[in-house]
Amino acid sequence: MAGLALALALLATPALAQSLPHHSDPTAREVLPSLNAVPAIRFLTTADFPPFNFRDAGGELIGFNIDLAKRICAEVNVACTIQAWPWEQAANALADNQGDALIAGLAMSGETGEQFDFSATYLALPGRFVTRAADIGTFDANSLAGRTVAVRTGSTHETFLTRYLPEATIVRFDSEIDALVALREGGADVFFGDAMRASFWLNENLSCCGFAGEPYFRPQLFGEGLAVAVPAGNDAVRHAIDWALIKLQDNGALDELYLRWFPVGFY
Repeated sequence: MAGLALALALLATPALAQSLPHHSDPTAREVLPSLNAVPAIRFLTTADFPPFNFRDAGGELIGFNIDLAKRICAEVNVACTIQAWPWEQAANALADNQGDALIAGLAMSGETGEQFDFSATYLALPGRFVTRAADIGTFDANSLAGRTVAVRTGSTHETFLTRYLPEATIVRFDSEIDALVALREGGADVFFGDAMRASFWLNENLSCCGFAGEPYFRPQLFGEGLAVAVPAGNDAVRHAIDWALIKLQDNGALDELYLRWFPVGFY
C-alpha cells in the first residue's frame, strides 16, 4: 500500500523541466508490418510495480507501462488488450501464448534471451549521484577524494565506484533507502545508486537533497533498461512495437509519459 500511495502522490506533483535522452536509434526505422500480420496486440503485465503497472484505489490498472502499451496500439492502429498476471507467472504466460508481449520490466539476460526477443529500450535506468541541496551546484564527480559516498552494499553501483572513482571513501548500507537517509542526516557526503529509485525518495525529500552531476548510462553494469518482451521469433509484433516507439519518440509522447509518471525526473 505504501508503494501505491507514493505512486498516486507522484501524479499530483508538478513535473520538473529537464532534457530527456532518446534510447532508440532514429535511423533504424522498422517497416510497419501489414495489419493482417498484427491484427491486435495482447499485452501482459503485472499489477505490483508502481508507477509502471499497478491498480488504483478503484481497481483500475494504471501506470507508465499501461499508458505506453495503449499508445503503442494506437500508433499501430490495432486492437489492444492488457491483462495483469502475478509476476512469477507472467513470463510463463507469454511463453505459453497467453499474450503477444510482456511489458513489465523483464530483464534482458542470457536466460530470458533463450525464450524471448526484446523491443528497443524505451526507458534506460542510469546511476546518479545525490547530494544535499546546498552541495548540488558545486558537486564534481572527479573531486571525491576525502568525501564519503553512501551506496548499497553488493550493488553494481558499488562496483562502478570502486572501478571508476577509487578515490572516494565508500560507506556501505543494506539498502538504498538506508544510504539516502544517511546522506540526509549527515552520515555521508554523497549518495550513488539507481536513479529511478532515488527519484521516488527525492519526491518526499526535495527540501533536503537532489540529483547532482550527470546520469551514468552503463548497460553492462546497470542493465539495458526497460523493453517489451515478445516470444522469440515473433518479429511481426516486435517490429510493430519498435516502429511505434520511434513514432512516440518523434511526436513527444514518450517525453509526455515520462514527465507525467516521474515528476522528479532521473535523467
